[in-house]
Amino acid sequence: QVQLVESGGGSVQAGGSLSLSCAASGHTISNLYMGWFRQAPGTEREGVAAIDSDGSTSYADSVKGRFTISKDNAKNTLYLRMNSLKPEDTAMYYCAADLSDDYGLDPEYNYWGQGTQVTVSS
Repeated sequence: QVQLVESGGGSVQAGGSLSLSCAASGHTISNLYMGWFRQAPGTEREGVAAIDSDGSTSYADSVKGRFTISKDNAKNTLYLRMNSLKPEDTAMYYCAADLSDDYGLDPEYNYWGQGTQVTVSS
């Protein structure tokens, strides 16, 4: 079992920055496939960024050049640095993990956090 707890959400004006954290327990993240997803009211959950066990990353086109996914194996924590935020980035952001399959930006991961809200005002 993998437990995930997100933190770092909040409210920011357009153009601002936020950093999200996802603390994992129950398994070391060094060999987990992990990702960040977001969901706005009335929309489907969409992949934002993903990182595999080797550290290779992938991003949704909508966030490329603005968001950076990273992980600190020593702290067992996944991060999402979000710069140049836009109102359309407003959503609940979720951390996800899987032990065996690299789902990339597909929301098929087996383990999910409870989410943290990000609100960007214009």
